Amino acid sequence: MSNHNTNDFQQVTLERVEIYERPLYKTLWKRAVEVLNWTTPNCRYSSAVSFRFSTSLNLLFGLASTLTAANLYYSYPILNKIADDFGVSYEKAALIPTLAQAGYGSGILLLCPLGDRVRVRPFVLSLVALTAVVWICLCITSNLQLFCAITFITSFTTVTPQLMLPLVGSLAPPARRATAFSIVFAGLMLGNLLPRVLSGIVAEYTAWRNIYWMALGLQGLLVALLWLFMPDYPANDPGEMSYFAMLWSIIRLVTRYPVLAYGCLMVIFSNAVFASYWTTLTALLSSPLYNYSSLEIGLFALIGIAPLALTPPYSRVVIDRFVPNLSVGLGLVYALIGVVVGTYTGTLSIAGIVIQAIAIDFGVQTASIAYRSAIYTTTPNARNRTNVAYTVSAFAGQLMGTSVGNHLYAVGGWTRAGAASIGFLGAAFAVSLARGPWETQWIGWRGGLSMRRKDLELETPQGTV
Repeated sequence: MSNHNTNDFQQVTLERVEIYERPLYKTLWKRAVEVLNWTTPNCRYSSAVSFRFSTSLNLLFGLASTLTAANLYYSYPILNKIADDFGVSYEKAALIPTLAQAGYGSGILLLCPLGDRVRVRPFVLSLVALTAVVWICLCITSNLQLFCAITFITSFTTVTPQLMLPLVGSLAPPARRATAFSIVFAGLMLGNLLPRVLSGIVAEYTAWRNIYWMALGLQGLLVALLWLFMPDYPANDPGEMSYFAMLWSIIRLVTRYPVLAYGCLMVIFSNAVFASYWTTLTALLSSPLYNYSSLEIGLFALIGIAPLALTPPYSRVVIDRFVPNLSVGLGLVYALIGVVVGTYTGTLSIAGIVIQAIAIDFGVQTASIAYRSAIYTTTPNARNRTNVAYTVSAFAGQLMGTSVGNHLYAVGGWTRAGAASIGFLGAAFAVSLARGPWETQWIGWRGGLSMRRKDLELETPQGTV
């Protein structure tokens, strides 16, 4: 054998030995990264050909929002069964949804800003795949502390819905941007409602862990669908800003753009109404007035599907055609009507509570969609950071509504909590009326009162960061 052949043989042998000696987890990790980074031919980006934002792609983003947001809520109706299985008190088991929300909020704040600087496809695929892998621990662990820790981690990486919304803001044409938002937002809200119902039903007839195994399968399905059909868009703003400077720029955005600042204030008050209602509703329905079971209270959440079905066509007819001020004002009026009816008839008839649920959900959702459509247009190169500011404000509103609602219900009952919601809506009205649709400064109504949008043919960004 020649020296040349001998050297080749030795080199191949050494490579094989290196492969065999390499730890299995490193080999699997490398292969997983390669698979996630590989893009199917139909999804590859080319500067010569742009992707068409189709209805099917919009629905895929909505489905991704549903299946990932659902991870946060599977535990809510089955906390008593989890507590019994782990042999702990209900109070300790109640840490699970608290940690889920804490992890989700942390992920929004710390991960979502990266959506402005990296390619969204591999970022989303990596997050969903990582969540699915770590989720296996929730299906098999018998240690509550580990279960709580894994809940926080999986919730931290469950931020796909908050990456989809800014992406839709970048891709959807101005004439139907609100409609596209409403589909993804409906998916996000379905991810809030459906898992509560599914968990209650599954846990009623089988072991409670089966809902977690089902969720694992759904996440695997989502990874496959996104890998096959999600286009690989380039990074929105691949600049040289450091990570911490990027986080600081979120505050700068709020202080720089009036529409974002007003949107954050409005969503704080409107989400306070939303959270106060759904938090105190459980206490009312389980009280001697109605004496509903846990399953019946869980099924009550299905009422929220009606507003979700109405929002996309409403967005097409109203939000896409008129300025955000009009849509926000109408949304707040719908919510106010529902709160007044439900507050003063809710202790007399279940019909008042149903009307309040539909009106609050529909009003808050349409107002939020209108503001999102406006703020993403204002900051085209910082849509993910803008979304972080808006979503963190929504979280703050939910915390405020939950705290105030529970306290007032405890001291004054359903009517007292409803009166606070009327006050929150009054504050939201004041915010929405402080600045006109064509005002360029922080306050006033200069520029006219026309409610028709003027940017349907040509969209002119108002600024970047």
